[in-house]
Amino acid sequence: MKHRIVVLGAGYAGAFAAGNLARRLSPADTEITVVNAVPGFVERMRLHQLATGQDVAFRELADVFAGTGVRLRLARVTGIDPESMTVAVTGEDGDGELAYDTLLYALGSSVAHHGVPGVAEHAFDVTGLSSALRLRERLAGLGEGGTVLVVGEGLTGIETATEFAESRPGLSVALAARGELGDWLSPKARRHLRQAFDRLGVTVHEHTRIEAVEPGRAIAAGGTSVPADVTVWSAGFAVPLIAAAAGLEVAGTGQIVVDRTMRSVSHPDVYAAGDCAYAIGENGRPLPMSCASAGFTNMQATAAIIARLTGGEVPATGLKYYGNHISLGRRDAIFQMVDGNVRSKSWYLGGRTAARLKSGVLKGAGFGIAHPTFGMPKRKRRLVTAPDRVGVRGAA
Repeated sequence: MKHRIVVLGAGYAGAFAAGNLARRLSPADTEITVVNAVPGFVERMRLHQLATGQDVAFRELADVFAGTGVRLRLARVTGIDPESMTVAVTGEDGDGELAYDTLLYALGSSVAHHGVPGVAEHAFDVTGLSSALRLRERLAGLGEGGTVLVVGEGLTGIETATEFAESRPGLSVALAARGELGDWLSPKARRHLRQAFDRLGVTVHEHTRIEAVEPGRAIAAGGTSVPADVTVWSAGFAVPLIAAAAGLEVAGTGQIVVDRTMRSVSHPDVYAAGDCAYAIGENGRPLPMSCASAGFTNMQATAAIIARLTGGEVPATGLKYYGNHISLGRRDAIFQMVDGNVRSKSWYLGGRTAARLKSGVLKGAGFGIAHPTFGMPKRKRRLVTAPDRVGVRGAA
C-alpha cells in the first residue's frame, strides 16, 4: 500500500509543499492528495488589488498539478481524527473522509474579529477570495466622494489603504491606527510612508481604537464616530479551530505547536506550515503570520517529511525573518530590514525600486506554484520500506 500524504490547503505553503513532495518522492511509493475549498490558487498578497477592480487572474489548481501525480480534492475540511488518521471533508461530491499516513496542515488564516461588535455583519476584509470579491462589488457601487475606512496599521492595512487611494482617487480613504503610523519602521522608512500617505491623500486617525462597526460609520474608543461607507477590517488574523478541536497541541493563538522540523509536538504524523504553525524562529520568537513564514515553514516541513520517509537525515532549513516588504500602490513600496530581535534596521529600500522588487517576489512565488515540476530530478527518492505503508509515528 502506498504511503498516503494529505495536504490541507493550497495557499502559498500548501501548494508549494505539495509540488515539492511530488517532485522529490517516487510515485511508486507515495500518494499525494491536496484538499482545497476553491479550484484556483489564490494569491492572497494580491487580494487588495482584486478588491479595487484590477484584473487579477488566478491559476486553476487542476492545471497547476496536471502531470505531477498530485490528486486534487475540492472540498472544505470540517474535522480531523488523529486517532483513526482521517480527515473529514465536505464538498460538491458530498461528505467524505480521507485517510492519511502523513498529514501536512496548511489551512492558513482568516480575518480576526476580536469580538468587536458589528465587524462580522458590516465590515469587509481582504483575507480570502470570497471576501475580497464581496468588497470588490461594494466598491464598484461606491460613487465619487464615498468614504472608505481601513482599520489596522499593519502590513495588510497599509497596503489596502494605499492601493484603494491610488486606484480610486475619487474616494476618501482613511486608516485607523491604534498607535502611530509606521512606528515600528526606521525613521527614514517611516518618513517615506507618511509622504506616501500624504501624496495619495489617505487620512490617518492615529491612537484610534475601533470598538464597533455600524452601517455608515465606525465607533472609536470614547464614542467618537468615524464616517465610513465601507469599513475594511485588517486588524489581525485568526486560524481555523480544526486543529484545537482535534486535540492537537495548540498555542493560545490556535496555531499548531511544532518542533524545529514543523512536526506537531503532540501528534508526530502531523506537520504544519504557514500561518497555522506556531514555529519558533532562529531568534527564539514565534514566526509572524506572513508569506515569508509560509515559505520557511513549508520548506522545512517538506524536507523533514522526505528525510524521515526515505531514511535520510532531517536537515534544518533557515527560519530567520529578514524584514517587511510593503506595497504602497503599484509604483511605490518599502522594504524594511530587521535585526535578530525583529527591530527595524536603519537601512531601508523605497520607491520604484522597492516596488519592482515586490513585483518580482510576487511573480517568483506565482511561478514556483504554477510550475511544481520545474527542476524535477530524473530519479525520485524511494521510501525506506516501499511499497508498504510507512508511518512516521514515533520516528526520530
